[in-house]
Amino acid sequence: MERRRLVRDQIRQIEEARLERFDHAPGDGSHPMVRLLARVIGVGIETADMLVHEVLSRNMRDRRAVARYAGLTGSPDESGRKRRERGLARSGNGRVRHGMIQLAWRFLLHQKDSALAQWFRARTENARGSRKRMIVALARKLLIALWRLVRQGVVPDGVVLRPAQ
Repeated sequence: MERRRLVRDQIRQIEEARLERFDHAPGDGSHPMVRLLARVIGVGIETADMLVHEVLSRNMRDRRAVARYAGLTGSPDESGRKRRERGLARSGNGRVRHGMIQLAWRFLLHQKDSALAQWFRARTENARGSRKRMIVALARKLLIALWRLVRQGVVPDGVVLRPAQ
């Protein structure tokens, strides 16, 4: 129990230091991107900070490069005339891939009226066993939508933002 308390206190100190850093220099470096992402309901400071530092602060040329970097694309298997999909590519940033899949599940809970959530529900409504596969597709679409939000200021359809502070 003592070790658990120690770890909990260390996590609290790290979180407080991060928030203090954002408050002292709100316009420096990547802080505006983190604040913009944290305005999306369902995305917390921790997730926003991870996404900005791991993916969104990098100069990616297009949406495919963003999805490839995160490891949210399929890995084709071509042998002669046979072409098949082998599932998720294990290349890419694993931390971002896991974080985006968790964020996609959270996004479905908090942004029920968004176009992305409606797309997911329409695709998985009558299909058995496809929710896990489709959550990866939603994570990819969500990452690209967040990349566009940060880069171009385009808010995805139906996504609700918290008021600016």
